[in-house]
Amino acid sequence: MSPIEQVIREMIGIEGPMRLDRYMSLCLGHPVHGYYMSRDPLGEKGDFITAPEISQTFGELIAIWCVGAWAAMGSPAAFNLVELGPGRGTLMADILRTVRKAAPAFASAALVQLVETSPVLRQRQRDALEGQARWHDSLDDVPDGPMILVANEFFDALPIRQFEKWQGRWHERVMGLEDGGLTIGLAPIDLAPLGTDGDVIESAPVRNRIAEDIGFRLARNPGAALIVDYGHLVSAPGDTLQAMRGHRYVSLTESPGDCDLTSHVDFEALAKGFRAGGATAWPAITQRAFLLAMGLEQRIARLASRSEPATRAVLERQMRRLAAEDQMGNLFKVMAATSPGLATTYPFGST
Repeated sequence: MSPIEQVIREMIGIEGPMRLDRYMSLCLGHPVHGYYMSRDPLGEKGDFITAPEISQTFGELIAIWCVGAWAAMGSPAAFNLVELGPGRGTLMADILRTVRKAAPAFASAALVQLVETSPVLRQRQRDALEGQARWHDSLDDVPDGPMILVANEFFDALPIRQFEKWQGRWHERVMGLEDGGLTIGLAPIDLAPLGTDGDVIESAPVRNRIAEDIGFRLARNPGAALIVDYGHLVSAPGDTLQAMRGHRYVSLTESPGDCDLTSHVDFEALAKGFRAGGATAWPAITQRAFLLAMGLEQRIARLASRSEPATRAVLERQMRRLAAEDQMGNLFKVMAATSPGLATTYPFGST
């Protein structure tokens, strides 16, 4: 039994069944035994791999977008370059390497602010960025001012609640104990009498609050945010909560604290959060559409033209992994939020 499972069992024994959002929070963020607090989960030897770890081209194209947003903001002499959940620091390192060569004025103006709670990953980020950043526990701690924010695979790991309609009534899914083990059960709850038996709906109040906070910041000061995550464009019923360990899907109750827990991001709900804060939320597009619009094929072709055959094959595999319709290309979506009236939103709208 994992340490956090023991903690959760004791809490359920005292307090009764536990909501799934609390279960997720404990499994992922317990200060001692939480999944993200005690390990580096990324890479082939970890539990999952993210786009920046697949190819440096991903970060280079994000950098190009950021420079365009900065120009649209009026090229402020100082601004916060914020990343939420920076992983190993790979994406930010690629952004900074790119802008130092291609847009030195942007690089000089950028004040790198990383929002990260994991001590292990903070050290990876310090190594990758040679300490050239400030670290914060939450977005609330980031100084106010002009801002460009990026978040890649951040919102999917935030806690969610789930509700299921059963026997004509809505119930909340909760974690309980049965025969000495963890099990998911149902607790009656008052919700509007819509839907049909078997429907599952998900609610992400933490996710929505952070989106609204970003919107408040963009409404107060010039800025833009770029969100990349897997999820769906339109709100719809469905059970998307999943656990992953060693690059394979496992039960939600398997070894709590040793598995990654995520859910698909509802981009329609995310847009509502941005707008509630006062920002403009642009329609989300697929990662494939975004990367191709930003020049993925041209960048890969340029790298391949000066590479050996073996390297060209690797580059081709990387491009396919990032943009193919049957891989990350369509599953992942990209959304931009900007200050009202910001001049450019390419490739999300007119420039």
